[in-house]
Amino acid sequence: MTHTPFPTGTILGYPRIGPRRELKRAVEAFWAGKTSAEELETTARELRAGTRERLAALGLGREDSSIPEAFSYYDQVLDAAVTVGAIPTRFERLVAEDGTVDLAGYFTIARGEGADVPAEMTKWFDSNYHYLVPEIGPDTTFHLASRRLVNEVIEAREQGFVTRPVIVGPVTLLALAKPAVDAPAGFTPISRLDDLLPVYAELLAALHAAGAEWVQLDEPALVSESIEVPRAELLAAATRAFEVLGGESERPQIFVAAPYNDLGDALPVLLNSPVEAIGVDLVRGAVPTGFETSKTLVGGVIDGHNIWRGDLAGAWETLESLRALSPNVAVSSSTSLFHVPQDVTVETKLDPRLVSWLAFADQKVGQIALLATALTEGPVAISAELAEATAALADRHSAPGVRDGAVRERAAALTDADFTRGDYTERLSAQDAALGLPPLPTTTIGSFPQTGDIRRERARFARGEITEAEYRGAMEDEIRRVVDLQEEIGLDVLVHGEPERNDMVQYFAENLDGFAVTELGWVQSYGSRCTRPSLLWGDVSRPAPITVDWSTFTQSLTAKPVKGMLTGPVTILAWSFVRDDQPLADTANQVALALRDEIADLEAAGIGIIQVDEPALRELLPLKLADQPSYLDWSVGSFRLATSGVAKETQIHTHLCYSEFGVVIDAINRLDADVTSIEAARSKMEVVPDIERSGFGRGIGPGVYDIHSPRVPSVDEVTELLQTALGSIPQRQVWVNPDCGLKTRGYDETVDSLRNILAATRTVRETLSA
Repeated sequence: MTHTPFPTGTILGYPRIGPRRELKRAVEAFWAGKTSAEELETTARELRAGTRERLAALGLGREDSSIPEAFSYYDQVLDAAVTVGAIPTRFERLVAEDGTVDLAGYFTIARGEGADVPAEMTKWFDSNYHYLVPEIGPDTTFHLASRRLVNEVIEAREQGFVTRPVIVGPVTLLALAKPAVDAPAGFTPISRLDDLLPVYAELLAALHAAGAEWVQLDEPALVSESIEVPRAELLAAATRAFEVLGGESERPQIFVAAPYNDLGDALPVLLNSPVEAIGVDLVRGAVPTGFETSKTLVGGVIDGHNIWRGDLAGAWETLESLRALSPNVAVSSSTSLFHVPQDVTVETKLDPRLVSWLAFADQKVGQIALLATALTEGPVAISAELAEATAALADRHSAPGVRDGAVRERAAALTDADFTRGDYTERLSAQDAALGLPPLPTTTIGSFPQTGDIRRERARFARGEITEAEYRGAMEDEIRRVVDLQEEIGLDVLVHGEPERNDMVQYFAENLDGFAVTELGWVQSYGSRCTRPSLLWGDVSRPAPITVDWSTFTQSLTAKPVKGMLTGPVTILAWSFVRDDQPLADTANQVALALRDEIADLEAAGIGIIQVDEPALRELLPLKLADQPSYLDWSVGSFRLATSGVAKETQIHTHLCYSEFGVVIDAINRLDADVTSIEAARSKMEVVPDIERSGFGRGIGPGVYDIHSPRVPSVDEVTELLQTALGSIPQRQVWVNPDCGLKTRGYDETVDSLRNILAATRTVRETLSA
């Protein structure tokens, strides 16, 4: 085993999509058959080389293991599963005789092959990133099936770098896995730990032979109390895993990184293990106390989750506190930096004053390099930089718009009545009379396919190539098309299709005070999917109506009810970079008040159904159980604040997707929406028993069409899903809708799917009236 000091400054990971999303384009070209695997690998190799050089130029070392080797073509959890041979049975045909999987096979496992050969993704802890859920059974044969990470260490050596390979650790890999489809009842993947550890030991030996001096095992499961593995079992698994791996003689030194919150009772497990370095998140967690150790404590004091320049002097004080526990202290990002955009200096259209408050990935690396200098030379060596950061923080706190007196007075004057609607029974009666909908009313979630023509018109308008009147005319033509299509298919409640919206959060951010949007601030959501989170920097208000004209135009085209479509306060916060200088609950209420104004204007304009989407409600659920009640209170409260100002005749809808909802079903009930649509087709109505057990008594639309797949569901399939729902939920409550919006689908598959949904609904309605 090597014995070299841990680098004084490092990061847990770095954006891997490339400065201009080069990896995304290369991967999608490979999927489309336009390039070969060799060409894709060349692009990836060039990106890795460029990243190493960039990080060295920003202040990390070329030969001290401070640069993480954390590249992925798609997802780090998938990479770990493929490395140890944990391939689901349905993909076994992709495995070569030597046990390896080529790039084409890797992407097939990542993306699935339609509904019959699916790939399941879910949210990575409380971030906006999705990971591939591993599937492990009692018969999964673990073996070292991929040497890609080893080869990348060798590649770095040839470039002149000694890097630190990064892989998801064995405990987290098993804790996040679900039982294979053929696993017996009661089986848990964590029970396979002793079978998995020899493969990790073999990998560590191979990395050591390749020249790795340190290895990073990512174990965020250790900070979470929200995963299904019982806490005592998880801690026992960690004790066993690091005892075994730490006891290997042929290995790099082990750095266990545990981002996203406080290690809590997992910290003593790591302190008592043979690992050499422990990473602690000191942005989400606190400085631990009550012990002394000679292990290296890696203080995650630079926020990898958010984009603020932050309090550099405060970060230094935190590191000083850590030094009281160990003579060996290093500085790092709190999480991987792949959660933030790469470089703020390329944002030429942002207000320079706002830019001075920001730190994207490159700027955070620079902050870490500064603090590393202070650790070795003392804080005097960076006194000028500390003063500059402190001045920027003070400027941010005092700048116009950060605190708006009118917004704060309005929020301070709120009473319980502002969060409460009338009795649901009275609302239901009034809405039935006003809307006159049939049993099992049909609708869609909101968006319709965004064609190339729509995106081109939006881009032309943004570049000033067409007038506002020409742009509006193009969008109105698309709305007419969408309305005519829905009328012809026979839907009961119509939508305008949202052609004018680039993104369900960014669209509102562009129209609310207190937000800014970037040009190139891309972050990876999953695979090749990237998003540009908006920047919520100040107090939020609505200077003018946002959606009213589009909704009233749409309603003028049809006698059927049209839904107004809004994004809810929690989702706007979850999918933005939010301010860190006040409680999130306060920011949520400001956004809710802006939406409340929009809802009031929609209602006054004659829109009788208004949908406020909250797909992110589950994903922001805190990892610590003690923090969850408070979060659920304010998140539910912000939705109710936005929606409680309407008359009883106005029907409030909400939509939730992307997550498992059993743990928050009570909170969903407390939203008090008249109708809630949820993702259910992908799971074959697995959520229905939770709905039944909860006593949910208002309208519910469990999705009957999985929009994540191009596959068209048959009439029989939709009929079966509806019958499953009706087996547990009273007919008067059930709505019929897809799982989610149709933005990413093509028109042909969308039309065929909606026709089948209507045919199935009519069939089931006939059985109800028989």
